[in-house]
Amino acid sequence: MTTVKQRKLGSLGLAVVLLAALLPMMDSFIVNVALPTIAADLGASGSDLELVVAGYGLAFTVFLVLGGRLGDAYGRRRVLVVGLVVFTLASLLCALAGTGDWLVAARILQGAAAALIPPQVLGTIQAAEDAERKPRAMSRYAAVSGLAAILGLVLGGILVQADLWGASWRLIFLVNLPLGITAVVLVLLLVPDTRSPHPAGVDLRGTALLAATIVLLLAGLNRGLLLGWPWWTIALLAGAPVAAVALWRTKNWVVKQGRMPLLPPSVLTEPRVRGGLLLVAPFLAAWAGYLFALPLTLQNGFNLDPALAGLAVAPMSAAFLAGSFAVPGLRAKLGDGVLAAGALVQATGVLWLLGVLLLDGAVWWVLPGLVLIGWGQALVIGSSQISVLAAVPTEYAGVGGGVLVTTQQGSMAIGVAALGSVHTGLVGAGHATAFAVVLSVQLAVGIAVAMAGRRAVAARD
Repeated sequence: MTTVKQRKLGSLGLAVVLLAALLPMMDSFIVNVALPTIAADLGASGSDLELVVAGYGLAFTVFLVLGGRLGDAYGRRRVLVVGLVVFTLASLLCALAGTGDWLVAARILQGAAAALIPPQVLGTIQAAEDAERKPRAMSRYAAVSGLAAILGLVLGGILVQADLWGASWRLIFLVNLPLGITAVVLVLLLVPDTRSPHPAGVDLRGTALLAATIVLLLAGLNRGLLLGWPWWTIALLAGAPVAAVALWRTKNWVVKQGRMPLLPPSVLTEPRVRGGLLLVAPFLAAWAGYLFALPLTLQNGFNLDPALAGLAVAPMSAAFLAGSFAVPGLRAKLGDGVLAAGALVQATGVLWLLGVLLLDGAVWWVLPGLVLIGWGQALVIGSSQISVLAAVPTEYAGVGGGVLVTTQQGSMAIGVAALGSVHTGLVGAGHATAFAVVLSVQLAVGIAVAMAGRRAVAARD
């Protein structure tokens, strides 16, 4: 028996942990549609706005694997509750922000707390769900994790436009208070506590080196693209691979000491885990850059108000939800070929949007393209998550979940830092032009992932 558990997760417990997972993932993008309003209210610059998004993603990414370790060692329900409580308090600090720097700092704290949540959700599903129910449970998690980004845009636009009690953009953070409190209560009542019977402990050196690698890379990209690459940004980027090599050597040293490193070799060397992560990472980076640029283009380029900009992506949300529920059935017929098919569907949608920009079409012409993008994205995310997590040993359920979500969030943070900076730098040439560049990158990545996915399936066959 590899995991201690009091009872099975059950349908209600699954719904509760999915609600818990929704909150931090939705907040990765709920601010996007509010960025123009935040800039006007706080006098924030374009670089500050990117840090509001990327700072959250950076902190989220840095602490995810550590969050998985803590859950394995101290109990996933306990760590999940701590994460939800701190996340809710940090949301209040975001809502009270009076300056751009305050908001950035509060978002970093919010991201660090958010990192404690997804690994516990994934670990609980892996450890407490019946074997025959796990694929369906993972498809639900995939639906929530992908839908959260799009739902964040829709909800953010509606809340900003509603401007209840004159709160304006602050409502996008205040809404987390009742949701967070409700999630804490339901977790305590309905979610079983699980943990690893042989917890590996906390690898502080590995955690510090992982954090250094991510911070050096993201900070170098974000500042370099915006400031014209001064020497210190190049130095930051040069330091990232040095920290990564040190992390790898530390991993080997910890293994020789008979202890478990931050990133267990049995997780990283599994071909299906490694291959799935390498495929999905660039795909999600391009996706995050697209989600950063889309609401800005709809508002500043097509002159939509925040509510309409949010509602314009509703078809993409509906298509994503439908695609996520279709993943298990499609995988039963196509296997891992679903990932390549999804990438091609998404690429077709991107081509449609590029055509609308080229023809200078009306804003509503983009809707068919958004539907294809949402459907294709769901197939890629859902299929990759099921494939990766199925290959993770049960005793590393929490760590494996942390590695997966770290890759996802890290990729998206890089996408925002890189493509967001490119978009910001090109808006002077026109919002359509800036958005077209972002879409072109997404198209190229989608085609490359589709081709790589097909080759991987052919090699296994």
